Amino acid sequence: MSTSSLEMPLSSLRDAFDRVGKKQKLSISKSQEVIDQVRHEVEQALVDIQSDHVATWALVDIQSDDVATSPIDQRSILDELINKLNMIAPLNQLEGSQKELNLSLNKYQKVLDKTLNPDMSKAYRNVDFDPHTLHQIILNHFYREGLFDVADSLIQEAGEPEAISLRLKFVELHEILEAMKLRNLEPALQWVSENFEQLKECGLFLKLKLHKLQFVEILQKRCQADALDYAKTYLAPLASVHMDEIQKLMGCLLWVGKLDSSPYSELVDPSNWEKLTEEITEQFCNFLGQSSPSPLSVALAAGIEGLPTLLKLATVMAAKKQEWLAMKQLPVPVELGKEFQYHSIFVCPVSREQGSEENPPMLLPCGHVLCKHSIHKLSKNSTRSFKCPYCPQDASVTQCRQLFF
Repeated sequence: MSTSSLEMPLSSLRDAFDRVGKKQKLSISKSQEVIDQVRHEVEQALVDIQSDHVATWALVDIQSDDVATSPIDQRSILDELINKLNMIAPLNQLEGSQKELNLSLNKYQKVLDKTLNPDMSKAYRNVDFDPHTLHQIILNHFYREGLFDVADSLIQEAGEPEAISLRLKFVELHEILEAMKLRNLEPALQWVSENFEQLKECGLFLKLKLHKLQFVEILQKRCQADALDYAKTYLAPLASVHMDEIQKLMGCLLWVGKLDSSPYSELVDPSNWEKLTEEITEQFCNFLGQSSPSPLSVALAAGIEGLPTLLKLATVMAAKKQEWLAMKQLPVPVELGKEFQYHSIFVCPVSREQGSEENPPMLLPCGHVLCKHSIHKLSKNSTRSFKCPYCPQDASVTQCRQLFF
């Protein structure tokens, strides 16, 4: 897998879907073409019949005994139409294009069933979790999401009364976020001011961004004088550090009532509120010693991304009659996206073991990297030199150097 464990199955699913789309467009085009051919021949036959009918009635005034020739001429026109329709064979053409479309649909259904396999139990492994830790993770997630009633009920059912301290930490955060939804920045500014020393540099940036939004909000209400007073009170003390930003805000005073069409239009973009809300959430969590994303949501997202690999591995092992649940470690690495990489991890390409303090990664003279245990096995416990598994260069244990991530 290149970037994520979902890329290959989704790619095959997308290709199958595209093939169905192409076949459908081709079928529609072919059907329209057949319909146009049939319509053209029918319309032409009608024109011929009508012209023959007119010509026949014109002869009535001259030779009344020639009127009987009209049905014969019409019959020949209809016979010719039938012959042309038989040559077009519209049913055969329509059935052929529909058959190709049905084949593509059937293949897509198989790829869909294979990719979105609902039987996730095949990848299940019985892992012993500490119930207390698991409860803390779930409660943490509910409080982060503002589901306080749900978390409170879980505290009672799980018997985790000490976890109520988590509630107090996140109540303030959600009060700040709810106020920001109403364009009220006072709670956020108050929190930043109260914890300014602990927030250090990020506190200064947060204060500037909050005051910027408030300044622009006042200016959008066409209160130029109020905006100027606000700038003198709250932005002027920040001028020594953020002069460029404040000068830009002062330029906005010249565009009262038309900020959205001014050179400073990016300042009135609604996404600025969303971005600052995310930043406030992240800094608040960091201040509490918590990660910004919920650990539970990260674990679920990582599990979803790695699930296709685990399902495929479980299926392969079942075919080889190997016990999936008895494995102590996976025989292949489950690669996740960069958003799940919080620190460097090394997996030995020979043993498939993850690097650790007891089994660290070792750099060979040729530049390839193996784990320490693999090198000891290849060198017969450091008794002889060995060849690198990836190139023909010889190496000895003394030439290998430990890598530190």
